[in-house]
Amino acid sequence: MFDKQILISKEDALPGRDNPILESGQHFVNHTDLTMPPAKSCQQILLGLGCFWGAERLFWNIPGVVSTSVGYAGGYTPNPTYEEVCSGQTGHTEIVRVIFDPSQVSLATILQVFWEKHDPTQGMRQGNDRGTQYRSAIYTYSDEQMNTAKESQTAYQQLLAQSGKPSITTEIAPAGPYYLAEEYHQQYLAKNPNGYCGIGGTGVCFPPQND
Repeated sequence: MFDKQILISKEDALPGRDNPILESGQHFVNHTDLTMPPAKSCQQILLGLGCFWGAERLFWNIPGVVSTSVGYAGGYTPNPTYEEVCSGQTGHTEIVRVIFDPSQVSLATILQVFWEKHDPTQGMRQGNDRGTQYRSAIYTYSDEQMNTAKESQTAYQQLLAQSGKPSITTEIAPAGPYYLAEEYHQQYLAKNPNGYCGIGGTGVCFPPQND
């Protein structure tokens, strides 16, 4: 029997398809183009913290975040469907792409929200959501982002240890391909205010900081 909490190999992953699942779309909240790359003055980062419905809402509400979208990354199957990702046979995790203006909000502040709003110690699950598609992940687009991510991980691990919490299992790696999820997943909780959220942290917070 296939175990969805064990990461599949590239050789065993589903083949996927050539064409994107979502080729165009507009952000339901701020009306940005979901398929456009970041402007030259902006950066992007990919964050996985469990079910992407509640996770995305955390970030579109941050001042300085220009746009968000949800999709799949970290695996092997090109242009997967939601059902394929949920099968555990793509290697992908559910991801929020955050596009932000670093002159208005720092990556450190975005990562503070990331660490505090989920439990990064749970491996291939998040709460009652079990499977490799719910694993915690940070996928970066530059050496500077990678260094900031690792520094924030070290700082949060120290806080967790002081509170008697387990070690962080978050995957931190350079970003590979990012595949947009189906339209109905985009800004899901704005369209469905009473929908499932699933976000829950450890209760361990960083000291207050200013950008």
